[in-house]
Amino acid sequence: MKPAVILLSGGLDSATVLAIAREAGYACHALSLDYGQRHTAELAAAARVAKSLGVVEHRVIRIGLGDIGGSALTDASIAVPESPTTGIPVTYVPARNTVMLALALAWAEVLGSRDLFIGVNAVDYSGYPDCRPEFIAAFEQMANLATRAGVEGARLRVHAPLQHLSKAQIIRRGIELGVEYAQTVSCYQADAEGLACGRCDACRLRREGFRAAGVADPTRYG
Repeated sequence: MKPAVILLSGGLDSATVLAIAREAGYACHALSLDYGQRHTAELAAAARVAKSLGVVEHRVIRIGLGDIGGSALTDASIAVPESPTTGIPVTYVPARNTVMLALALAWAEVLGSRDLFIGVNAVDYSGYPDCRPEFIAAFEQMANLATRAGVEGARLRVHAPLQHLSKAQIIRRGIELGVEYAQTVSCYQADAEGLACGRCDACRLRREGFRAAGVADPTRYG
């Protein structure tokens, strides 16, 4: 089995991506980031998902994006919006996906892996610039320019299998693959027990996804 590094936040999308990578026959190494997010319950969710889907290894790396701030997800003084907004919302974390993919890339080189998986989506999403197909393509190009593996001719790939799927399609696919969505946490301001607020953008997208998929929403709301 070829090794792959899967970025696992503990949310609905990343859990689905992990199941997709496993179904494709990869030996899955899950990587979660404790970056100073206010919704740390997602890290406990990531551990649950990693265990239930049988990863080879699950690592959590701590990085100080909270020291930089600039996002409602890392700065408690900035309120998480509870209604739709225009433009890039304040829940965007500057450079988050770039940093996370860079760390996943470094671990992949150590593992001898040529495959990275990330759960970004450009259909039912909040408009973050680092979720777009252009970003994924650019990062993949950079990965092949900036690594020993790439220079020596081993093609590195960044897989984003959810890129063009609706939330409902993602949920249906995950259910086919045995994802237990009750284990996941998507809410931007979930409490310590993982209870969701039901009002933020992440909760809205998740709730509408289950409704559109015709599937009972297993989310625990506070």
